[in-house]
Amino acid sequence: MNILILGSGGREHAITWKLAQSKKPLKIFVAPGNPGTGSIAVNLPVDPLDFEAVKGAVLAEAIEMVIVGPEAPLVEGIRDYFEADPSLAHVTIIGPDRKGAMLEGSKDFAKAFMMRHNIPTAAYQSFTADKIDDAAGFLKTLKPPYVLKADGLAAGKGVLILNDYNEALNELRSMLGGRFGRAGSKVVIEEYLSGIELSVFVITDGTSYVILPEAKDYKRIGEGDTGNNTGGMGAVSPVPFATPAFMDKVEKKVIIPTVEGLKAEGIDYRGFIFFGLMNVDGEPWVIEYNARMGDPESEVVMPRIESDILELFTGVAGRNLSEKSIEISAMTAVTVMLVSPGYPEEYKKGLEITGHEAVTGSTLFHSGTGYSGGKLVTSGGRVIAITSTGTDMDEALKKSYRSASLIHFEGVYMRSDIGFDLRTKS
Repeated sequence: MNILILGSGGREHAITWKLAQSKKPLKIFVAPGNPGTGSIAVNLPVDPLDFEAVKGAVLAEAIEMVIVGPEAPLVEGIRDYFEADPSLAHVTIIGPDRKGAMLEGSKDFAKAFMMRHNIPTAAYQSFTADKIDDAAGFLKTLKPPYVLKADGLAAGKGVLILNDYNEALNELRSMLGGRFGRAGSKVVIEEYLSGIELSVFVITDGTSYVILPEAKDYKRIGEGDTGNNTGGMGAVSPVPFATPAFMDKVEKKVIIPTVEGLKAEGIDYRGFIFFGLMNVDGEPWVIEYNARMGDPESEVVMPRIESDILELFTGVAGRNLSEKSIEISAMTAVTVMLVSPGYPEEYKKGLEITGHEAVTGSTLFHSGTGYSGGKLVTSGGRVIAITSTGTDMDEALKKSYRSASLIHFEGVYMRSDIGFDLRTKS
């Protein structure tokens, strides 16, 4: 089988890495990919948002399955595009159509969906620029901190949590005034939930589903979860407080109502669903949905899947996922992200990376790397995800930090406290 994975980050490298372990004969292509994917698959110089170019690659390489890594092609309707073209109708797309992708593409749509299907989530209201006075009034009804979310896709940076009312009002005006472009033309204001976050993932064929390993990621740039939000500075799986009893609540109160709700609304959802959850006094509340796997969560989830992931993908394609099973390792996986100096604000590119060849005992997932003059260089803010496994979190962390000490580029930065908040949680 010929498979195409769309994307160029650590998530796509992790999926490629896991798929390459399949015992079935596969030829894997990644578009556009990165140096990491290029070492185990064939990279194609194709923009995932250029659907005509994707079509050309699919036909030229006799692709039978396309796995969509990032959210933007899903929100733009890549599955709809394939299903409307007779020459592509035979190709399986792992990912929802445009309507299903609105779970991630619109915070307002997602919140309204949760309300319709009695899925636990924070109270909210949505506002546009012409309703700024109403928004100011709603803010006054809430207790700080105040949560503001750009409705659309904002590259993981469209959520603000503010403690001061006047600051929140100023930021609201900035968002509605174009700070996040079209993504902020509508803003969701919601009640703040106090608890600890985790990410839960399923893959579904539209009727049945398989629950993947859960994870916790660390979004803030600074130690102790301080500073600006990033795309993710590291991740841990499993999550200690995600006990069987807690996960039973997640399944009954969140996963089943979501899958059944999509079906009830006529949305043929086939692909991954990411549930961003908050554990509030032992109860799961939904913060957000994503229509794809997380990053850097994929880098700890994929190594814990012991079974052949191709079986799950073919289960989605054949709509017989209920006949498939998943084997999950009891080992702990930890990812530490190396990032460019200045990230998540302005940062340099093209910095030479050295020492990566010396790493043993960890897996390196490339997130923002490229080649220049035959040398491996940085090409993004998040550069390399270092993933290690161990019998517990501390053992895995020691391996990742030891590997991190071997890798160098100018101004390299990482958080040294990944997992800090899980040591006292049970």
